[in-house]
Amino acid sequence: MENLDVTVLRAVHDWREKGQSAVLATVVHTWGSSPRPVGCIMAMRQDGAVVGSVSGGCIEYDLIDRYTKPGTADPLPHAGPPQFVKYGISADEAHRFGLPCGGTLEVMLEFDPDGAKVGELLQSLDAGRLMHRRVSLADGSVTLEPSEHPADLIVNDHELVNTFGPGYRMIIIGAGQMSEYLATMALFCGFSVTVCDPREEFAGSWSVPGARLVKTMPDDTVAEMKPDGRTCVIALTHDPKLDDLALLQALETPAFYIGAIGSRRNSALRHQRMIEHLDQTEESMQNLRGPVGIYIGSKTPPEIAVSVMAEILAVKNGVPLPRDLDVAHVKDLQDITPNDAANVCFVVHENA
Repeated sequence: MENLDVTVLRAVHDWREKGQSAVLATVVHTWGSSPRPVGCIMAMRQDGAVVGSVSGGCIEYDLIDRYTKPGTADPLPHAGPPQFVKYGISADEAHRFGLPCGGTLEVMLEFDPDGAKVGELLQSLDAGRLMHRRVSLADGSVTLEPSEHPADLIVNDHELVNTFGPGYRMIIIGAGQMSEYLATMALFCGFSVTVCDPREEFAGSWSVPGARLVKTMPDDTVAEMKPDGRTCVIALTHDPKLDDLALLQALETPAFYIGAIGSRRNSALRHQRMIEHLDQTEESMQNLRGPVGIYIGSKTPPEIAVSVMAEILAVKNGVPLPRDLDVAHVKDLQDITPNDAANVCFVVHENA
């Protein structure tokens, strides 16, 4: 399951290549609560078919009616420069369109986007490049340029600039049972998933459609895939010969999440091994996470996979996690006896 933006762009490209009229809608502003973030896109075909979303509900229906039914009160054109449409200005309108209380959003509509330019953008994204797409507000013409860093959407009096990147990737070391659950969740969240395991007894029984399986050594796989800021690397084998070197290779990259499963003791031993035998330092390992996941009391492989996926998504989305969700911290507290806990609380109170 690929990145939703790429899916929308592929739909636009296919429709335009077949000579069908289409609209590309982009959320450009939100005020208050909003169902979809700025920069998200939706494609709409001349017959009302829709890919993607700008609100997850009634706004899509309104746009479809205005685009496909010329007799509506405020029909949309099928050509011309981009137009801006605003929803949720009044409480009645917010209620009508299913927006949260106080929510307002503004959408820019591009009519019949250039299919060749969309195809050129898709080729760049498929090649792993980050791209700026600039749309002239005067005539809807588009220019593309590579970018080194992700950027927020920009809209001014002259143009809209939206940044598109290749989809998020997950590299899983180990093809065990928990990897199957984690890979499935990652695919549903729009990640492309590569599972690496040179052990035939595990790789031979892999059965998750859509996840690529490779049987090379994990550190070679990580090096070959060149993790970037949209890549996460998670080691799940419990085997230091496989996990440690893959993690070592990942730590040399800008991967946004690098982690390994294991108990607090195993995580501490891994930390020690990498310092003593792999020339690592506390500073070089500051991006290594372990034990991975958030604390939800999980015991079974699917529940542990949920906790790991939740942490990965939080890091991806830039959400700081409170300390009481940190697995090691919570388990450390659980090791304290009731009397010890009382003493700890007393000391903290006295030193406050």
